Amino acid sequence: MKYKVFYYCNFLLVFRTLKLRKNLIKWVKYKELWQRGSRFIRVTPRSGLCHLAALKGGLRFQVSAALKEGHVTPTELCQRCLSLIKSTKFLNAYITVAEETALKQAEESEKRYRRGQPLGVLDGIPIAVKDNFNTAGIETTCASNMLKGYISPYNATVVQKLLDQGAVLLGKTNLDEFAMGSGSTDGVFGPVRNPWSYSRQYKEKSVPKSCSEDEESNWVITGGSSGGSAAAVSSFTCFAALGSDTGGSTRNPAAHCGVVGLKPTYGLISRHGLIPLVNSMDVPGILTRCVDDAAVVLGSLAGHDPKDSTTIQDNFKPFELPNLTDVSKLSIGIPKEYHAPGLSSEILALWSKAADLFKNAGAKVVEVSLPHTRYSIVCYHVLCTAEVASNMARFDGLEYGHRSDMNKSTESMYAATRREGFNEVVRGRILSGNYFLLKQNYENYFIKAQKVRRLIANDFVKVFGSGVDILLTPTTLSDALPYMEFIKEDNRTRSAQDDVLTQAANMAGLPAINVPTGLSERGLPVGLQFIGRSFQEKQLLTVAKWFEKQVKFPMIQLEVKRHYHGAFQHQKSAFFS
Repeated sequence: MKYKVFYYCNFLLVFRTLKLRKNLIKWVKYKELWQRGSRFIRVTPRSGLCHLAALKGGLRFQVSAALKEGHVTPTELCQRCLSLIKSTKFLNAYITVAEETALKQAEESEKRYRRGQPLGVLDGIPIAVKDNFNTAGIETTCASNMLKGYISPYNATVVQKLLDQGAVLLGKTNLDEFAMGSGSTDGVFGPVRNPWSYSRQYKEKSVPKSCSEDEESNWVITGGSSGGSAAAVSSFTCFAALGSDTGGSTRNPAAHCGVVGLKPTYGLISRHGLIPLVNSMDVPGILTRCVDDAAVVLGSLAGHDPKDSTTIQDNFKPFELPNLTDVSKLSIGIPKEYHAPGLSSEILALWSKAADLFKNAGAKVVEVSLPHTRYSIVCYHVLCTAEVASNMARFDGLEYGHRSDMNKSTESMYAATRREGFNEVVRGRILSGNYFLLKQNYENYFIKAQKVRRLIANDFVKVFGSGVDILLTPTTLSDALPYMEFIKEDNRTRSAQDDVLTQAANMAGLPAINVPTGLSERGLPVGLQFIGRSFQEKQLLTVAKWFEKQVKFPMIQLEVKRHYHGAFQHQKSAFFS
């Protein structure tokens, strides 16, 4: 028997196989929604994929409502997402799948719904977490040999907050080792494949290949370092995912995978339990399929945490995004320095069209200058490597993580442990950072970089002080590159190129969001970035939501075929009592 399988643009809502007799009323409702013009995306059926129907709306208005009304149970939702994870295993999006734990959490959620006492909007919603957040009872590896087998005794604050809201944790997603990279290609578990590599849109635009090997090698990267989380959301295996953002690691893969990627203001969300890369810039990021859902997740995570002294002291009040109809009072800034070398003509044209869209809608669109932006990428890498060198010092093989068998001396054990545990990228950044922190170099590199960072932050203060509400910029220089082309350049070179448009917001501590905007000539997603004032997430997300509605980004038409033979066999299932 053949089944029609539909994916809806915002979120995947999964149901049992429809049996005409028992579910006639529901089927009529779905038919009516179709006739009213709900945008469903047809996907090639495959054995093992869920038979599903996705309804209009996001977490707050559709999925949570469907759970409350009993149209679907948390257990059904969880089972179908787990089934999709298995069907899309070739994407290598997940490192660990906590199947038994997730099903138990779903069962508990189901009991709460039966009692009419759900914990919140996220109760019963399947989510994924990047594998550099500590999770009690589930392995946390940072995609590194150094932490293989490490199980944290506690949850990161953001993970605990999601669980306290009843969210169902499906597993841990893939990344660049210790989040050092911009392609999600340098982790010990292998690269993450962009779901759009297997979309109808990309295949119709890509050049036909003469053999299956050539077709298989044509897949494109997800961006990074939160590529696993972005791929998980893009491929419908979860409803939302956590990433981390140090220099663009949430927004970059969001742009390449056609999803929303939010980097909140520094200090709005706790970093406790996020294995640090750069303490002064790290921020937990949020990946969802629409802006409204990013606001829902943000509302659950934001606020003071006594375990993180950098978080805001004031209580955070969750908000519901209004439907903006009048943008005439908005002032949109277009930073001229973001017309960076290497910016593709496609993205430049899309950027210009977006500016015209605001202008034609009545908003004030002005060109602004952030003069120190040209120094930002060099400044970022000096500060980044310096803090990396400090943070990586804790991995010495004594307390946790990998420990070498070398036993000639303590010093030789240290050296062997770090040589075996870290890849070349991590060792290279440690080496660079220690060089910048040497006594004879400290003033000339680290202190100067800190001073330049202040100038960069002041540029943003001046622009926003001039009356500009939101800055509109590209997120990436181009669409996603094929993997074989991406790895021709080393990690350091790629990171310098890919972070150039995103890292300034991290150094200034400002909120920024990627909104998927259109498809390139190759049929791949392209996104634009909105940067807002500190702690003005509501305004930023409201404008992003308005823009999202105007551009009507086309949804992925994912085609899963049997010949993608278990490309990566490392993926683990975690079972806990």
